[in-house]
Amino acid sequence: MVKGVNERLDFVFAALADPTRRAIVARLAHGEASVSQLAAPFTVSLPAVTKHLSVLRRAGIVEDRKLGRVRLCRLAPDPLRQAERWVAEQRLFWDQRMDGLAAHLETNGTP
Repeated sequence: MVKGVNERLDFVFAALADPTRRAIVARLAHGEASVSQLAAPFTVSLPAVTKHLSVLRRAGIVEDRKLGRVRLCRLAPDPLRQAERWVAEQRLFWDQRMDGLAAHLETNGTP
């Protein structure tokens, strides 16, 4: 992989490491929402949610636009697709290893 792609994935996975940010992403998977709507289910302050959104924006996961006095957020699909592709590649690697182990155990028996 190219260095830039790896760095972008680092930002995506770091952003998704936090449960509050994952919950925000899960909410945005259902459609665009205002910052206030995103903050409503959490017990943290609005500025704290804004900081979480900043991390998601820097990772490229969330985009926003201003509509009057309201800031609307939505998911940007490309970074999540890249992360999904990386996870799928890792899953393929481990599936192949497990298949090889199963074949070995079938051929040679278990100790």
